[in-house]
Amino acid sequence: MQSGPTVKAAIPAPDKLYLPHDPFIRRSILAAAAGITIPSGMQAICLVGLGIALLSMGTPAAFGIPMPAPPGAAQQSAIGRKIWQNECAGSVAGLTTWNAGEEFPSLGIGHFIWYPEGFNGRFEESWPLFIAFAKRQGAQAPAVALERRSPWKTKSAFQQDFDGPRLTALRAWLAKTVALQTDFIIQRSRAALPKILAAAPAQEKSRIEANYHKVATTPHGTYALIDYVNFKGDGTVVTERYHGQGWGLLQVLGGMREVPAGAPAAAEFAAAAQRMLTRRIANSPPARGEKRWQQGWKNRCETYARPL
Repeated sequence: MQSGPTVKAAIPAPDKLYLPHDPFIRRSILAAAAGITIPSGMQAICLVGLGIALLSMGTPAAFGIPMPAPPGAAQQSAIGRKIWQNECAGSVAGLTTWNAGEEFPSLGIGHFIWYPEGFNGRFEESWPLFIAFAKRQGAQAPAVALERRSPWKTKSAFQQDFDGPRLTALRAWLAKTVALQTDFIIQRSRAALPKILAAAPAQEKSRIEANYHKVATTPHGTYALIDYVNFKGDGTVVTERYHGQGWGLLQVLGGMREVPAGAPAAAEFAAAAQRMLTRRIANSPPARGEKRWQQGWKNRCETYARPL
């Protein structure tokens, strides 16, 4: 088998990294940290490890990438409320949901997905990442939240248990930890930029980074960057593709037209996001029926162009 091209990964020193238990990912991260070139076939594994490392460190600046200042307390609270409204219509009941046409529950203000045992989907599973973050912050989650896989295997089982003690306790905890969930969503978004730049074609890196900073110059642009990563991912996960085309933050930033920084950049980000999601629907398997979500996705993207 041919080894293919190699890349040099800019990863911090091993003593600064959180290392997951999986030995293959551990070796990949440590190899990158040691400055060892990585075969292109392993780049996806290294990007996963890079995301884990960044979430544990919470500082893309460690990678030499300048970042805008994080949102202040008032702005962060407003972003959290907006995301809760986007995902759950601002309701407590919406904090535990199983959407039609999906194979898994979606939990919290960010509708973090949680796969049942035996199901491995194409989308990044965000609930275990949130629970790991919550535990590092000292939060005491209900016992059901700590299970490795969703204990509900079907939507009907989930609905039957909706008013039972497990989901009731889970909703109560999630309603009390909105600020914690918002912290997680913001850190996940800020960790996305180094992953995006590592995955982007060399000729596109500077433009993508410039577009990120153009969008981030207004409060509603900052909200857009944070919400979109939670909404549709960072675009680096190779399974999150239809016909080889993604729809995450990487693709949106890369698909933006040339505009000035500030409000015009936020408006163009909203338009580019709609273009990427329209393409996703066109490429999606017909059995998923994704067109039914098009208007809701459009409405959400339009919020990116309006003041927070």
